[in-house]
Amino acid sequence: MKLHLKRRGRVLTLMTVLLALMALVLTACGKKNTSSDRQTLKLSAQAPLDTIDLSKATGYGQTGNVFESFYRLGKKGSLTPGLAKSAEVSQDGKTYTFHLRPNLKWSNGDALTAKDFVYSWRRTLTPSTKSQYAYLFDGIKNANRVNAGQASVKSLGISAPNKNTVVVQLERPIAYFKLLMAYPLFAPQNQRIVDKYGKKYATSSKHMVYSGPFKMTGWNGTGNHWQFVKNNQYWDKKVVKLHKITYQVIGNNTTGVEIFDQKKLSLTLLSNQQVKNYKDDPRFRQYPYSYMTYLKWNFHDSDATNNKATNNLNIRQAIALSVNRAQLTEKVLGDGSRVPTGFVPGGLATDAKNKKDFASEQKVAHTVAYEPALAKQKFATGLKEIDQKKITLTLLSTDDDGTSPMVAQFLKSQLEKNLPGLTLNIRSIPSKAANQQGQKGDFDIMLSGWGGDFNDPITFLQIPQTNTAYNYGKWSDTKYDDLIDRAQDIDANDSEKRWQDLIQASQYLNQVQSFTPLYQANYAYLQQNNVQGIIHNTAGTQWNYKYTSIK
Repeated sequence: MKLHLKRRGRVLTLMTVLLALMALVLTACGKKNTSSDRQTLKLSAQAPLDTIDLSKATGYGQTGNVFESFYRLGKKGSLTPGLAKSAEVSQDGKTYTFHLRPNLKWSNGDALTAKDFVYSWRRTLTPSTKSQYAYLFDGIKNANRVNAGQASVKSLGISAPNKNTVVVQLERPIAYFKLLMAYPLFAPQNQRIVDKYGKKYATSSKHMVYSGPFKMTGWNGTGNHWQFVKNNQYWDKKVVKLHKITYQVIGNNTTGVEIFDQKKLSLTLLSNQQVKNYKDDPRFRQYPYSYMTYLKWNFHDSDATNNKATNNLNIRQAIALSVNRAQLTEKVLGDGSRVPTGFVPGGLATDAKNKKDFASEQKVAHTVAYEPALAKQKFATGLKEIDQKKITLTLLSTDDDGTSPMVAQFLKSQLEKNLPGLTLNIRSIPSKAANQQGQKGDFDIMLSGWGGDFNDPITFLQIPQTNTAYNYGKWSDTKYDDLIDRAQDIDANDSEKRWQDLIQASQYLNQVQSFTPLYQANYAYLQQNNVQGIIHNTAGTQWNYKYTSIK
């Protein structure tokens, strides 16, 4: 305990000092860890964590608080300092040299060095790891070949010439590479800890070490409660004000508001109806995110008739044209969610030349629109083409969030009303099980969603490429792949040509409706007025609590 003897320029008397010391002792006896308790951020989660293994995770919204890479995301998606103190880029844009801060440490006190980055990247791309995010390494030398088992992990374009230097070699310039390097997927991992725990690694919070502002405690792999606590080994620990962040799984938004009103939550997510009730409350906050909810089609359906339907262009277009998205966002959701113009959300990226939002340029008439007469016509044509008078499709959805069940029921109502001959059954299961079924291809249509990993259209437009892990429906189209490959290769260093490649690719998606956008999500919360300094980003690591404090 450090006692400051000066206040407002006056030196305290010895008696005052003694009285102050006595008061502090008495306070400590009456209530322990007063400061620590005050600097606690109390958060809710909609579902338990699946994993904290960086190589196997399927989302990184919170993990930037416990894992850090070369950079961090600051306000409005800006790059801020991370584990690297500086970096250099070669003239051809293909070699990045990162210089780590001296004397970096893991949360357990182990030295954190350049080799930890090399090990982490190699582990993620090892085929047996089955990382669903391996595609983000595309463009790093030999990354795709390593992940496909066609090259040794040692050939991957990352090396550590000394303990404080990481050199990354690219196959081509990557316009968004520095933004990628703020993503927790590219953070280091401690090989000694992985080897020590073996199969137990990352199965609980104690079987992991951390590189970020916080470390994790109290997570056993399945529990509904866990905590982030301040990591005193973190290089910038002096700016971290919070002592603890607590999480509890609260699946019901009404329960969340009740607990919030009891001051047992600092922040709670609002349901659509609650948004209408609380939008004028001084504690109301909106945190927009580049998240698109869409329909994912199965192009390798195990049912022969349904496979013909999902592969039929007219049927897909008919369903896309049967959804009144304005009614969905304004009446059903009512939370500020937006009608999309295509697969890429608005507000994600802007053309450097003409300052236009990508979403405004991807728009194609008669695609992502509500045109029931045209939909009915296309559906009738599609049924003739597959030689059917009627079809029954099943929509795979989740049942453990407040929105998906409403959206699924709305879709059933809309499609069956506007498309005579279509029956849409709904299969609602927990999100973890739905994701597993999706990966297996056990669905006709899947209600899905994707949040941007960084502020560039490619973070969405990579998903529909052939063989991408999240392309559960196995759609494959050479025209689309060629446009994305061109943007990523031949035109990678020409920002305007690359932009036009991506626009053409997104417009083509609109035309073929292999992925059918429904709405761009918006999230609303109640936040206690004494919480300050939360950094929220519309893409990438969504929540940054490094500078958060409780007044």
